[in-house]
Amino acid sequence: MNAPAIELKGISKAFGPVQANKDISISVMPGTIHGIIGENGAGKSTLMSILYGFYKADAGEIYVGGNRTDIPDSQAAIAAGIGMVFQHFKLVQNFSVLENVVLGAEDGAMLKPSLAKARKQLKSLAEEYELNVDPDAIIQDIGVGMQQRVEILKALYREADILILDEPTGVLTPAEADQLFRILRRLKQEGKTIILITHKLREIMDITDTVSVMRRGEMVGSVKTVDTNPADLAERMVGRKVLLRVDKTPAQPKDTVLEVRGLNVTDAQGVHRLKDVSFNIRAGEILGIAGVSGNGQSELLEVLGGYEKATGEILLNGEAIDLTGAHSDGQSRRNRGIAHVPEDRQHEGLIMEFSAWENTAFGYHHDARYQKGALMDNKAILADAQEKMDRFDVRPPNPMLAAKNFSGGNQQKIVVAREIERDPDLLLVGQPTRGVDIGAIEFIHQQIVALRDKGKAILLVSVELDEIMGLSDRIAVMFDGQIMGERLPSETDETELGLLMAGVTDTDAPHSVKEIEDNLAHAGTGEKV
Repeated sequence: MNAPAIELKGISKAFGPVQANKDISISVMPGTIHGIIGENGAGKSTLMSILYGFYKADAGEIYVGGNRTDIPDSQAAIAAGIGMVFQHFKLVQNFSVLENVVLGAEDGAMLKPSLAKARKQLKSLAEEYELNVDPDAIIQDIGVGMQQRVEILKALYREADILILDEPTGVLTPAEADQLFRILRRLKQEGKTIILITHKLREIMDITDTVSVMRRGEMVGSVKTVDTNPADLAERMVGRKVLLRVDKTPAQPKDTVLEVRGLNVTDAQGVHRLKDVSFNIRAGEILGIAGVSGNGQSELLEVLGGYEKATGEILLNGEAIDLTGAHSDGQSRRNRGIAHVPEDRQHEGLIMEFSAWENTAFGYHHDARYQKGALMDNKAILADAQEKMDRFDVRPPNPMLAAKNFSGGNQQKIVVAREIERDPDLLLVGQPTRGVDIGAIEFIHQQIVALRDKGKAILLVSVELDEIMGLSDRIAVMFDGQIMGERLPSETDETELGLLMAGVTDTDAPHSVKEIEDNLAHAGTGEKV
């Protein structure tokens, strides 16, 4: 029998009082796609970071191809044929694709021969694994799907036979995720071994051969994917039965809270990002905005949140909101009763170097309950942060830790807790469960529905169609900066929404599959389709 491609025995790792991994053993067979799932903070990324040499285990052994292997750093991992694509890419934004691939793997002091060699190998790798990308493109000018291909190419260029992907679809559109999975299946056919860290059960069921489940730093068990199902995996992850659908009663909408009329935004490059956008949201309902990422949803949230100037008209509870920027910013929006969970938690929702307790107060630090005379009452903020972290099950529940030391899902919980707990009239929420595990998804969905049931208006932006279908009371679809139409969840399906997302309306003439794919490929780029 073939030796496992990777075998970990008795791996343990602690960070101070936090036991991230406890006596973990796992075996991954060659030429397979092996999934690792678990809640945020379960220790998945820590375990893989040990395998890749980012951390050194406190105890345990690593075997590669049946041979015990010491991996003190990432160079040792690369030498052992292991590559890793991190959730947040490790690319130099103003370098070209070619320069990023070569970086750290140069053949000598002279860069020109290394670049020439890499260009030739990239062409070969791109053809073999369907990883087509322009080698001269600058990273900051290409989308996240292409950037992920660059990370995979980096690993393959370094001759990796074992590829670790950490939450690879967290920043991808559904179409980009499908393309990634086609690439992974191709890699598997070529004999590569793939370890996939994800919290998305549908992805596990679609692409993996075997799945291992982690909970609170320990390995719960491994099972062949064909022998399990989403409900079983969710229960193993969380330790209890999990509702895999949104449980909510029909909405009871009342007065209009938000009216948007003829909203237009043009960016610094002259691209028309929002084009005469109009809609309304009533108290006690959730309006979901569906669409491929880059079709104006982000700009819409930025205008409503006070980050972006626009023309048109916005009314909140019947009163106009300034769109010129003269009297408009995030603070003024919060003062008017608008809370905002931004799409990018790390750059817009948190200050990563600051502690969790400080982050729970950002934007609301002028609140009277946080003041003590002329100074801020840090003790009150700390106590409030601890309560929020307990209620929202943030792990570890330590408000003194810096935001950067929490997993992505727990960072999201901190942001969601801060905004929802303000009891706003209008909640703007972008990608609420991006990078969040199944148990936390259930909890966040419950909080959003509870806020709706309290008579609040909610604008939900998500690239996850099942999330849009499950949470929304009404669905508006955006394409190329425009609202293509509105639907009731009970009267539509993912096929119809997908056509609207590709710019195909009921009144359009029949479109070919090629035409629809071209529309999706160019959506949000500013290019004429």
